[in-house]
Amino acid sequence: METFYLSRGDGRYLPTQHTAGPWNPDSQHFGPPSALLVRELESQPHSGDRALARVTVEILGPAPLSELTVTSEVVRSGRSVELLSATLAADDRVVARASAWRLAVGDTAEVSTTSIEPLPPVDECPEAAWPDAWHGGYLDAMEWRAVRGAVTSSGPAAVWARQRVALVDDETPSPLQRVFAVADSGSGVSQELDPRDWLFINTELTVHVQREPVGEWIGLDAATTVGPRGVATARSTLHDVDGPVGAGAQALLVRHR
Repeated sequence: METFYLSRGDGRYLPTQHTAGPWNPDSQHFGPPSALLVRELESQPHSGDRALARVTVEILGPAPLSELTVTSEVVRSGRSVELLSATLAADDRVVARASAWRLAVGDTAEVSTTSIEPLPPVDECPEAAWPDAWHGGYLDAMEWRAVRGAVTSSGPAAVWARQRVALVDDETPSPLQRVFAVADSGSGVSQELDPRDWLFINTELTVHVQREPVGEWIGLDAATTVGPRGVATARSTLHDVDGPVGAGAQALLVRHR
């Protein structure tokens, strides 16, 4: 079955090789685990029309290619605003925690605004290339198109991406799950330093969502800023084919190899 995870029931999931990261084939790229946490958050019951407006994934350690357990809870309930949390564990070791604000949905279409231009159409963008030294796994499980910049060189870059495989079993991923399967790639897409010489370790991912995306393609327009004391920030604008849908950010530890 072509999927990132196989469900084992009772909140247990077995990762497939499609989750393997580009730098270490024994650990997962954190796109699929982030999407799995969002899936768990979305499963929390609610009344009325609500949407996840902000999700932060705290990465506490590598996610191995072994069975994972996912749990979630409502931390603070409310008629208009709720705080949710989810935990991802491997062998009783917590590898990630997510927190999310879930808000009551209203109609603000008449006053909605954005100053960000849509990305060029997917069919106008060529296939994206990755550095030869990077492993397949997750990278091969996604279809990539280059918009501007180049992933094989340093500097800001933009790409389109869509899943070639399901997230769990043969389910169709939700729109927000598709976003998180891509959002953690911001630091890799916009790398400022040669990964052969430098480590830039992602400690978290925060995504603010203004609207639910449509379609399978998610655009990622990213740039990384490296500070003078071993800390960097990767920022990205997330798109669908109609335009921007949200913004992502990652705090990075930078260290010479």
